[in-house]
Amino acid sequence: MFELVLGTHNPNKLIELRELMPPDLVRLVSLAELDDALEVEETGTTFLENATLKAVEQAKHLNRWVLAEDSGLSVDALKGAPGVYSARFSGAAATDQSNNDLLLEKLADVPTERRGAHYTCQICLSDPQGKLRLQTKGECHGVIGREPSGTNGFGYDPLFIVPEMHQTFGELGSVVKQAISHRARALRQFLPAFLAFIDQDQPVG
Repeated sequence: MFELVLGTHNPNKLIELRELMPPDLVRLVSLAELDDALEVEETGTTFLENATLKAVEQAKHLNRWVLAEDSGLSVDALKGAPGVYSARFSGAAATDQSNNDLLLEKLADVPTERRGAHYTCQICLSDPQGKLRLQTKGECHGVIGREPSGTNGFGYDPLFIVPEMHQTFGELGSVVKQAISHRARALRQFLPAFLAFIDQDQPVG
């Protein structure tokens, strides 16, 4: 069993990744389960920069393998915002509700054809020495709805409509989301190389 630290306190992300990882090969541990975890400041201007920071700094501090990801929503009509600020879009005390309310407010007068958006997930793996060993990225494109719909998922999921499904992430079940989400797509690229490393018991190159 390969123990891997997931560089987040977000229980929803932990649940999603645990569902996608093979439980017989990988044991995921979240930062919430560790007493000595580091609070890494997300000072990057891109998802890659933030994911790298969270993986490398945490790995060096804990002296363990760390998988970190940074993800968010980019809205075309807002020139890519909220982007890396997705979790704190409505301020330091932001909640999913306040972020969704602010997004709807900013898009109130934007017509449907200009409400395109995409989710991005950037995954980075660091070894215990703080060397970045693997990075992958996944995207999922959709449209921002005019009101929340569905109770599944988290973040902007109740507003993010997947055109080919005619439903929001909030309405789609976890099985469908695991197949088409930005996080699932990034992990599908990541897993083959990572599992090959576990099988061969040698560093990822």
